[in-house]
Amino acid sequence: MIKSLFILPFSFLKSFLILKRLKPHLVIGAGGYSSGPIVMLAAWIKIPTLIMEQNRHPGFTNRTLLRWANAAAVAFENSLKEFKGKGIYTGNPVRAEFYSMKAKPRNSKLSILIFGGSQGSHFLNQGIVNMLSYLMKDKNSLVIFHQTGEKDFEWVKNSYAACGLKNVTIAPFFHNMAEYFQKSDLIICRAGATTLSELITAQKASLLVPFAAAADNHQILNARELENIKGAEIILEEEFTPGTLAGKIRSFMFNKEKINLMEKNLSQLKIKNSAERISNLCFELMENQT
Repeated sequence: MIKSLFILPFSFLKSFLILKRLKPHLVIGAGGYSSGPIVMLAAWIKIPTLIMEQNRHPGFTNRTLLRWANAAAVAFENSLKEFKGKGIYTGNPVRAEFYSMKAKPRNSKLSILIFGGSQGSHFLNQGIVNMLSYLMKDKNSLVIFHQTGEKDFEWVKNSYAACGLKNVTIAPFFHNMAEYFQKSDLIICRAGATTLSELITAQKASLLVPFAAAADNHQILNARELENIKGAEIILEEEFTPGTLAGKIRSFMFNKEKINLMEKNLSQLKIKNSAERISNLCFELMENQT
């Protein structure tokens, strides 16, 4: 924190030089700490500014910038009250293939996609592996797709092999994630903003394990938005046990109608034209300045 305070004046100077060189008609801040100085300075010199908030609860940078920004594009309607009249509900845009996804037909097996973000989640990987022994009697009814991240790939793969599970696809990273969404009945994952936007857009039932150390508990607050409309279920890290996870999976395995209902409920949060809404807002802010 002391280092950050020391370099802050240099950040403002560098931001000023960037703005002077580029002469932008609009400056957009996506919420990261690095967007703070340049968005604030742009607002001070009367360049239109937009902040984007992908999470349910705005982070420190966006809370600080709200006083100066012209508008804020928010991913959740319930976030609007925190933006003091400057928020516009746009949703959070995701890749096109998530918008065109079709409902997966159910069969006797439960297909599960597991991932913890592009780098993987050691907590989630370990929890899944520790849970496998609880589901041995149901192993022929499971199909598992597991993205582990690079660091955990080998030992997770060996753990599945030791359990004798055969209907398993394991990889450090799935490049065609939308394809695995399509093939899955249930998704077990963290509750980051982009992940939840993909779940909402694709209308996929999920079991969410929010990252406990996320700033301002934003992943828990994100997950609650889906839980409140019965579009997802949650296991908090402090409540997470192999037995609890196995019990949740069995509840989906023997009640596929619950999955159908969760998918249907997610339509309440789905916005089909998020990118268009945000781009229109950008043009509106620029036009109002001329």
